[in-house]
Amino acid sequence: MQYTVKTQNFELSASQTAFAKRLGISREFLRLLLGRGMKEDEIFAFLHPSIDNLSSPFEIDGMKEAAERIRKAIANKEKVLIYGDYDCDGVTSTVMLYHYLDTLGAEVEFYIPERSEGFGMNIPALKRIIDGGTGLIVTVDNGINALEEAEYIKERGARLVVTDHHQPGETLPVCEACVDPNRRDDYSQFKDLCGAGVVLKLLCALEEDKEYVLSRYADLAMVGTIGDVMPLRGENRFIVKKGLELLKNAGNEGLKKLIYTVGLSPKSVTSTDIAYKICPAINSAGRVESAEKAARLLLAETQNDAARLCENVAELNAKRREIERKITDDIAKMLENDPKILAKRVIFLAGEGWSAGVIGIVCARIAEKYGKPTIVAAIENGVARGSCRSVGNFSIYGLLNYCSGYLTKFGGHPMAGGFSVKVEDIGEFKRKIDEYTLANYPIMPTAELFADMRADGNALTVGNIGALEKLEPFGEGCERPVFLLENCELLSKRPLKDGKYISFDVKTGGKTLRAVSFRISYGEFAAEIGDRLDIVAGAEINEYNGAKSVQLRLVDYRPAGFHEDRFFAAKRVSEAIARGEGFDRRLAPRVIPQSREDLMRIYDLLRRNNGRLTLEQLAVFDGTVNYCMLKVAADAFCEAEMARFDGERVRLVPAKEKRDLFASGLLARLSKAD
Repeated sequence: MQYTVKTQNFELSASQTAFAKRLGISREFLRLLLGRGMKEDEIFAFLHPSIDNLSSPFEIDGMKEAAERIRKAIANKEKVLIYGDYDCDGVTSTVMLYHYLDTLGAEVEFYIPERSEGFGMNIPALKRIIDGGTGLIVTVDNGINALEEAEYIKERGARLVVTDHHQPGETLPVCEACVDPNRRDDYSQFKDLCGAGVVLKLLCALEEDKEYVLSRYADLAMVGTIGDVMPLRGENRFIVKKGLELLKNAGNEGLKKLIYTVGLSPKSVTSTDIAYKICPAINSAGRVESAEKAARLLLAETQNDAARLCENVAELNAKRREIERKITDDIAKMLENDPKILAKRVIFLAGEGWSAGVIGIVCARIAEKYGKPTIVAAIENGVARGSCRSVGNFSIYGLLNYCSGYLTKFGGHPMAGGFSVKVEDIGEFKRKIDEYTLANYPIMPTAELFADMRADGNALTVGNIGALEKLEPFGEGCERPVFLLENCELLSKRPLKDGKYISFDVKTGGKTLRAVSFRISYGEFAAEIGDRLDIVAGAEINEYNGAKSVQLRLVDYRPAGFHEDRFFAAKRVSEAIARGEGFDRRLAPRVIPQSREDLMRIYDLLRRNNGRLTLEQLAVFDGTVNYCMLKVAADAFCEAEMARFDGERVRLVPAKEKRDLFASGLLARLSKAD
């Protein structure tokens, strides 16, 4: 990954220094906030979110009409159905509105489609709903682009209220009221509400008492906001903060039980806990079976009901993890059998028997691991349903739109998307992917790792790091700060949990700091004692026997002064060679083994490593061999059955016979290529 520092060192003006003093924050803290693009007039509200941050619901166009139409349905005893969605935001939105209307005595039901039905309303489901006597359908977290379905509802004599937050098309659906802050003709202040945030505003409009609504539903709105990865600024920051406070004293019975089930306490749960433990558990119901099970849990009114229903969701969450593991194992075998998949400009992986509800999680992890745009597709009944994730400025939506002639369905935005394609069209789809990327991204974007600012041991004090808690709740758009510590000396390293994790000490700015990583093992750690490192890490307070100290949480590391431009240039050449695209022959002496001595040197490096480090780590930390030369030599060894490559690591195997690698195979082809 390329390291990018968001906040370069700059001096604060006298007025900015005085401003920091008035806020009671350090100069470094203010510099961090300014570096994140915040303006001075935003900072106080950011640090002290209050109910005043929550604007009037009636600022959103259509809100008044929606509230009036729902009140009319209750008064006339019309049967109301809430049409939700199967993700975390859709489930919490459904539960909030259903519970509120039910407490008012409305004749209300809800419907959450199965994932196999696709996103949003569908006519077969609507037929059953209207045949059952429903007079008013209210969508939550969907509906803004359901033009055909809206016409069907009207033709059947039922009525529709849309509440959504997704981007609308050119035409709005035919309905009694259409509430979406992202409508082109909407002039409300805050546009980043999720579906549950829009429903929270609808409840405020119906109840006309923000305090009461927040006291009942802020926790569910908080989960929906975090689950849909909305930026935690403005109204969202207040909603999440209020939701966490609600859980400490009261809150939703089902949600609290789920928090206990994953080993946490409602009194101390954080936004990070919600993001990584609670939202995936709620999502697992819709991914694996039925989102209704998660909704029923969040509607539980007693602790006994919550405990019983939580068992169902916990089982589905465990099943989801097992499905994820199987798909991940299948992909590892694919890459071991065909490592050239990783050389493609876009990683494309497809398999039968994979769950379409889980591939999105796997896709995101593959994209993060390899730093490339990634597509993972599940094949069933002759159709591949895929999930896409991007890196850098590569546009997933642009790619899918270019390939749309071969897709039966697609959607998304620059960073992520989804699609369906007939199995017989996958080959042409992949060809169009190559065509699009080569034409639009001759040099593919590189994944970036962002650090908030440079720092050393002198800046990372207990006081300064403790002050960062004022940034809570952390989440999208308000990430926990990470720092770039340059030219650190590695003093010691030791295994944790029998080598599953690692702890090490570094000297930085004359101070010694302890660092830990729970993402890499002791054996995978490439640096040796005495090495100089550049480290990207978060910082936290560690308390032991009453003494507080700063502890680093490792994000990434590499040798100090590492020339990332040279490394990524070499990697691009190696991938171009693997794709058969050729390369600038003037680079050959630097990127292609030229002699038996070159091969022996690399063979000895691989022998000493014995698969402990990845090929990339070897190139980065050995420092004596160009990555492209290392990769080409490794490929030549594999071709000659002298080694095996699993997509990350090369392991030597006993050679069956002596061979001149320059006489045939890869090296011979490269030496003859023009």
